[in-house]
Amino acid sequence: MNLRLWAILALLGSLISLAVGTSFAKSLFPALGAEGTTAYRIVFAMLMLMTVFRPWRRKWVWADALPLGLYGVTLGVMNLLFYSAIKTIPFGVAIAIEFTGPLALAVWTSKKTSDWLWVSLAIAGLALLLPLPGGEANSALDPMGMFFAFTAGICWALYIVFGQRVALRYGSMATPMGMLAAAIMVTPIGFYHAGTAMLDPQWLVAGLAVALLSSAIPYALEMFSLHHLSKNTFSILLSLEPAVGALAGWLVLAEHLSLTQGLAIVLVMVASMGTAWSAGQAKS
Repeated sequence: MNLRLWAILALLGSLISLAVGTSFAKSLFPALGAEGTTAYRIVFAMLMLMTVFRPWRRKWVWADALPLGLYGVTLGVMNLLFYSAIKTIPFGVAIAIEFTGPLALAVWTSKKTSDWLWVSLAIAGLALLLPLPGGEANSALDPMGMFFAFTAGICWALYIVFGQRVALRYGSMATPMGMLAAAIMVTPIGFYHAGTAMLDPQWLVAGLAVALLSSAIPYALEMFSLHHLSKNTFSILLSLEPAVGALAGWLVLAEHLSLTQGLAIVLVMVASMGTAWSAGQAKS
C-alpha cells in the first residue's frame, strides 16, 4: 500500500475520531455543560501538545503574546460556540453550517467568477436549514443553535487567518502555545458553569477521552496526511466531515435528520469540495 493511500486512510480516520469524540463529548453536557466539556477538551489537548512539542525550549518574548493570543482565543471561542451549537441542533447540521466560514474565506481570497457557483450551492443548502415559515423540516432546528454554529464558522475563518500567520512565524510551536492561550480563556468559563463537577474523577477520565479522540488523534493523523497529500486533495477530503458527523450523530447519539436537512448537508459539502477543487485548479 503506497503512502498516498495511507494518507487518505489516515485523514478519514481523523474525521471518524473527531466525529466520535465530539459525539461522546455531547453525552457529557448534562453533567458539565458545553462550557465544561470544552474546557476539558482544550486543557487536556494543550497538556498533550505541550508534552510532545515542549515549547519551553524556545525563548519567548512579550511581543509573541498578541499573535499567539489572537490565535488561541479564536480557537477557544470557536470550540465554545460549536459545542454550544450541538447542544441543541444535530451534529452534522452544525458542522455543515460551520463549514460556511472557511468556505466564504476561500471564495473571498480566490475571487474567481466560477466560485460563485459554489457560493450559490452553499446558500441553497443553508436556505434549506433556515427556519422559514411553513418549513416543516426545519421546525426542529433551534435558532440559537444555528446562530452558535454560524458564529463558530466565522471564528473558524479567523482561526485559519491567524493560524497561517503564527504557523509561518513559529512553526510547530504555534499549536501548543495557541492551545495554552485557549485554555487560559476557556478554563474559568468551564468552572463557572460546571463548578466542582469538573474535579470529579469520572468526568476527568471522560474529558481525557474527549481530548484524545477530538484533538490529539485527529491532529496526529492530519499531520501525517498533510505531508503526503496535496492541500487540494486534503481540503476536498476534509469536506466529508459534515457527512461523517451526521453518521456519528446517528450512530452514537441517535440523531435523525430529515431528508431536507440531509440534502442541505450534501449541498454544503459539494460547495466546499468545489471550492477546494477550484483553488487547486488555479494553482496548477
